[in-house]
Amino acid sequence: MTPAPPEAGPPRLLPGILLGLAFGGFFDGILLHQILQWHHLLSLVPGIVDLRTQILWDGVFHGLMYVVAALALWLLWRDLRARRPLPPRHLAGALLIGFGLWHLLDGVLSHWLLGIHRIRIDAPNPLAWDLAFFAGLGLVPAAIGLALLRGRPAPPRRAAATLAALALTAGLSGAWAIQPPPDQPFTTVVFRPGLAPDQIQTRLDALGARIIWAEPGLEVVILALPRERRLALYRQGALMVSGTASPAGCFSWSTSSV
Repeated sequence: MTPAPPEAGPPRLLPGILLGLAFGGFFDGILLHQILQWHHLLSLVPGIVDLRTQILWDGVFHGLMYVVAALALWLLWRDLRARRPLPPRHLAGALLIGFGLWHLLDGVLSHWLLGIHRIRIDAPNPLAWDLAFFAGLGLVPAAIGLALLRGRPAPPRRAAATLAALALTAGLSGAWAIQPPPDQPFTTVVFRPGLAPDQIQTRLDALGARIIWAEPGLEVVILALPRERRLALYRQGALMVSGTASPAGCFSWSTSSV
């Protein structure tokens, strides 16, 4: 017996809002954590000053955003199979609501209630930056999204193409995030705990690496090293190496003041 076709139902806004929320997190992490380097996720948490720990939690944050994006795309695909896709106008509205919602939640929770970071922790007036992002990237997109939802929906003729484009955008944004800047001549490395400084030094010497900057225990170092030798660092006990598509994408954008 041929199974009955799925029944059409009303479109749901939650998948689009979740995807917009993930895009808001990616925007925050890629632009503010990596490109501009204004803050890390836990920049103002007392006792967390180690660069390795800061980047680890940035990586956890990006991983969580990938989970949210994957869930949203699966829900959108399921609704499309159930013949209840969001019309493009409503999908755009839901995305904008989710994008704005992320910045509203981030401002209230991360900046003001928990105080784990601010938009610009080195600014003379951090509150002004917090309020600017809260209004410009939180309230404004959410208001535009609500206005789109109140308008007359357009026919969902390109729902599948829209979903594919969103999935491609999410994938490309993540791939781009782990790439090093083109003019970055140095390699940042975090070594696993337990290696003595002399052991690390011996392994770096074997690769012909020159230390530009290092923590006292050599657990975090910035090296001058030919690009083709970066992967060999993993065999020498490295946990993360910038420019090798490691999960800690923020590391590829690390800079040194030396």
